[in-house]
Amino acid sequence: MLAGQNGTTSPPEKFANSEADVSTQYLLNDLRAKAKEFIKDKVADLSWEEMQELVAGILRAMNYKTRISPQGSDRGKDIVASPDGLGFEQPRIVVEVKHRPNQQTGSQDVRSFLGGRHKDDRGLYVSTGGFSREAKYEADRASIPLTLMDIDDLVEATIEYYEQLDLATRTLLPLSRIYWPSE
Repeated sequence: MLAGQNGTTSPPEKFANSEADVSTQYLLNDLRAKAKEFIKDKVADLSWEEMQELVAGILRAMNYKTRISPQGSDRGKDIVASPDGLGFEQPRIVVEVKHRPNQQTGSQDVRSFLGGRHKDDRGLYVSTGGFSREAKYEADRASIPLTLMDIDDLVEATIEYYEQLDLATRTLLPLSRIYWPSE
């Protein structure tokens, strides 16, 4: 028997099990972290058009209907998402997608995006390269609700809503479920 912190004794196998539990938890956490990095690499490899489709697919999985702007000048709205799909019903979410994995989005980009929004719009700015500190400041002081989503946030949303994604979106980023014994 081994003495515990409070002077009680516990059988050696219980001590061994808790040590094994810690080791198992470490392995599980490591596996999750590696899986997210692999998914992030796959997302970074998507084309700009595929990235727009992925973001629109996630919004559809969240029960919005989406419209993707045609290629060309979109005036800062790559995707419009709303309950009715036309943008008449609130909330109307206007989305800008910047797929530049190695380049942060700056404050001027965020200001430009905000400049074209209506007072009732909600904004979602997706940048696979992340955001500068100044861009985050601009988002915080925006006159409309604005969410900034970097590649880590995009991977989290993809994992969270993957089961609800339509087939076309899943085809862009095919993932497999891994089963792990629960406690």
